[in-house]
Amino acid sequence: MVIDFLRQVFAERPQRTAVVWHERQYSYAHLLSRLDHWRTRLAREKVAPGSVTVLEADFSPEAIALLLALIEHGTIVVPLTPAVETRKEEFIETARGEVGFRVDGADEVQVCRPAFVSDHPLYDELRRRGHPGLVLFSSGTTGRSKAIVHDVSHLLRKYTTRRHDFTTLAFLLFDHIAGIDTLFYVLANGSCLVTVPDRSPDTVCRAVERYRVEVLPVSATFLHLLLLSGAHERYDLSSLRYIAYGSEVMPESTLKRCAELFPGVTILQKYGTTEVGTLRSKSESSDSPWVKIGGEGFRTRVVDGILQIKAHSAMLGYLNAPSPFTEDGWFITGDRVEVRGEYMRIHGRDSDLINVGGEKVFPTEVEDLILQLDNVADVTVYGEANPITGNIVCADVSLVRPENEQEFVARLKRFCREHLQPYKVPIRVSIVDRHRFSQRFKKLRRRQD
Repeated sequence: MVIDFLRQVFAERPQRTAVVWHERQYSYAHLLSRLDHWRTRLAREKVAPGSVTVLEADFSPEAIALLLALIEHGTIVVPLTPAVETRKEEFIETARGEVGFRVDGADEVQVCRPAFVSDHPLYDELRRRGHPGLVLFSSGTTGRSKAIVHDVSHLLRKYTTRRHDFTTLAFLLFDHIAGIDTLFYVLANGSCLVTVPDRSPDTVCRAVERYRVEVLPVSATFLHLLLLSGAHERYDLSSLRYIAYGSEVMPESTLKRCAELFPGVTILQKYGTTEVGTLRSKSESSDSPWVKIGGEGFRTRVVDGILQIKAHSAMLGYLNAPSPFTEDGWFITGDRVEVRGEYMRIHGRDSDLINVGGEKVFPTEVEDLILQLDNVADVTVYGEANPITGNIVCADVSLVRPENEQEFVARLKRFCREHLQPYKVPIRVSIVDRHRFSQRFKKLRRRQD
């Protein structure tokens, strides 16, 4: 069975804490017991293998056990979190959910039956193989979210090799590929997963201190918010051994500051996509944006500056979009990269590039420079249409302390002209109270008027 290796780990460590949830500790024996409960319950509920099951939950003992039971039972699981509540009905309809499970704040489960028939060729392929499936949705910040279908037996293969046993915080979401990666890495190594009721800097740091968390997987945006909040100074974070960041480009200035503030911590850049899974990675150093990615089951190549990946764990395809694979099976990530030997530097999504009169501007390059300017708390750089140049560079900036806006804008533009080519200098600069980021703590660059 596809999760037999996990059952073996659970049986070997029955008294070890598997999950900390709502400040209570739940053992691997408890998870194993709940997994067995749900195996019986799914049969009683007449949930057929191959059916599409929607699991509305966040990380909790019951949600984890139910997720594992649905996989073991051979269903196609669609995890959804409260972060997508406004789009929940759209996602259930797109996935054609047949059975729904909702895990509430008390860890109680309600079962319902959405009125859909799951007739899609990708589902038919999973049923033909007799394999469980997983449907994840892309962030969809610039349009309709893509529904990504995985063969779970392929995704789980890399976790069958045991690695490091570290207490890890569940920051990344239950319905996100990085959150799934965190969960299965922890379970496969018999480690402890520490959950949090919210993902504010103080809540996260408090959990790190209380439960002696060793691995903190977060986004670059969260790390910047953490530094701005000063929460790292209010709590004892000495247990941390690794801070893993990914899902967006990290400003080099923020990275270097993190390396200075956490000198005993290895700061590791992670890379993955919902379509292919999470690759193994090795940063050149804790303060370097250069990273080596790959690992068993993954191959990489760069074509016209865009990263492509061939992976054993690659998705079967999209439910609602054309295939993004090349004819020879490589996934086109859309990430623009620079290569130096075995290492590469990821500059961001090709769709985020600002085209100014035929010249390309990486928003993160301009942001990284502006963050070095005195009195800047945060900055978001984006493009706006212009009839002459096609686009202009714009910057929304928040300040540490009040400053005359006209004087600040003049100071910022002067600073940028000293360090950037003219076409990269922001034309429009606005001082804002706050910056927009998604529920996944990724910076949103598209301006909303």
